[in-house]
Amino acid sequence: MLPPSITLASANANKSREFEALLGGVRVEPMPSGFRLPEETGSGFNENARLKAMAVRDQFIARATAFDGKVPWVMADDSGIEVAALAGAPGIYSARYAGENATDVDNVSKLLEALEGKDDRRARFVCEIVAISPGGEQLHASGALEGGIARKPRGGFGFGYDPVFIPQGYSLTVSELSADEKNRISHRARAAQDLLNQLRGGKSS
Repeated sequence: MLPPSITLASANANKSREFEALLGGVRVEPMPSGFRLPEETGSGFNENARLKAMAVRDQFIARATAFDGKVPWVMADDSGIEVAALAGAPGIYSARYAGENATDVDNVSKLLEALEGKDDRRARFVCEIVAISPGGEQLHASGALEGGIARKPRGGFGFGYDPVFIPQGYSLTVSELSADEKNRISHRARAAQDLLNQLRGGKSS
C-alpha cells in the first residue's frame, strides 16, 4: 500500500513537485524549515542519498514533539553523470566538477575540455534513491540513462549536463527534448519508477 506522503530530503519545492509527478499517488513534501542536510561525504551516489535521508529522519526524531511524535517516510536522491573515457568521472562530483561554486556552464566546459580529442564519448546519467519508512525499513532504488557526450552544447531546455548529453537511440541532446520526453526517459524517472514498484510491494527492477 502506497504511503500518502513522503518527505524529500531537500528544501527545493520544485524538486518535490517533480518527484510528486513521478510518484503518482504519493504527495512529496520538501523537508521542514530549519532542517539541515549533511555534507555529502559518501563514496557513491547510494551512500550520499542514504546520508541525506538518515539525517532528515534523525531530525524528525529529535523534534518529535513538534510533529506530534510522528516520523514520516523520508526519501533522498543523489545523481550525476559518469563518463567512460574519464574512468567514471565526474560521478558524485558532477555538481562541483569545476569547483565548489561552479555553474552548469563551468562544469560542461570542463567536461568538454577533458574529452577533447577523445573518440570514446560514452556516458550515462545515474540516479540513486533511498527511502526510509517510519519504522526504519530502507528501500534502495536506482535508474540510469545511457548515452554519449556531444561535441558542443545544443538546445535551450534542461539544466546541468543536459545540453551535451545525447541519450542512446536519439540524435538530440536532452536539452533539445520536450519536458515530457525527458521526464519519460530520464534516470530520475527510472529511479522513481523503481521506488514506486517497491512501495507497491513489488521488487526492485
